[in-house]
Amino acid sequence: MDINQTSANPDLGGIHPYRDTVRIVPDSAGLERAGALLRSGGLVGFPTETVYGLGADATQATAIAALYAAKGRPQFNPLIAHIATLAQARAEGIFNATALKLAERFWPGPLTLVVPRQPDGTVCDLACAGLASIGLRLPSHPIARYLIAKAGRPIAAPSANRSGHISPTTPDHVWDDLNTRIDAVLEGYASPVGVESTIIACLEDRPVILRHGGITREMIADCLGHPIAEPDHTGNSNKPLAPGMLDSHYAPNAKVRLEAQSVGMGEAVLLLGPDKPAGMDETTPRLNLSPRGDLTEAAANLYAYLRRLDRPDISGIAVMPIPDHDLGAAINDRLRRAAAPRP
Repeated sequence: MDINQTSANPDLGGIHPYRDTVRIVPDSAGLERAGALLRSGGLVGFPTETVYGLGADATQATAIAALYAAKGRPQFNPLIAHIATLAQARAEGIFNATALKLAERFWPGPLTLVVPRQPDGTVCDLACAGLASIGLRLPSHPIARYLIAKAGRPIAAPSANRSGHISPTTPDHVWDDLNTRIDAVLEGYASPVGVESTIIACLEDRPVILRHGGITREMIADCLGHPIAEPDHTGNSNKPLAPGMLDSHYAPNAKVRLEAQSVGMGEAVLLLGPDKPAGMDETTPRLNLSPRGDLTEAAANLYAYLRRLDRPDISGIAVMPIPDHDLGAAINDRLRRAAAPRP
């Protein structure tokens, strides 16, 4: 196998009304329209190089409340503020030498830096989940950068899906999850990286990687001249420092089984490379993240393939072993959370 405001919506706690979600072509007029929607407190799905984000004005608490409601997202889970320039980032966060070195090396790109908040920063407390720190990212995707510039303020943008669901990498994925819950979707091509940004906390002398992503730990170590530390625990904290740190996350409805050497009855198979599990035959639903075993290609395909295998006639997804180096670390992180017990 190779798939305008009206009455209040009770599923959204009365905060967020029903909407006629529109699909916007990201030309000059479309970007102006989307920027105006964000400035007015609206919600806009848009492409980034990692996954599609759900944008809201990070300076407006009411817009952030609507975003949380649209996603069904726990309000203790902080959001990443997307900015257009390093100068804008430094107006919101305090950058030590390490944070500045990482920003200068990897921005624009798939790296989020968690730094102390500036006392006079504009990002609201709700977007930061009441923490004294802030997550900041300067994306490289041209549509994302134009949109942030048109909005003229930091844009909070978690993945544009219902909380806990598989992250979106195409505008159709956003539409499937959030149609009628948001104002607009900016149409773009599939996200080229395919997994969320790497998150590094630069809050003390020693930086810590909080989430693996599009910038690998090997690239970070090369930049810093030493290995990057990892936290002792990245699971269900009452106050996670960054998005994507809950044990159960990025989850399809079908049960995900990792390190599969065989396929069970009713299972589909997620392959990598030429190897096949025992028991797989021509009737077994399967997708191959990369027939040649390329981890970059595999990361780009991960979420789209999980969605395509998440069908009512499939009871589980058996995932073949994934190497844990380079982008494989990010892929395995997402798969472990997809396979974790549901809250």
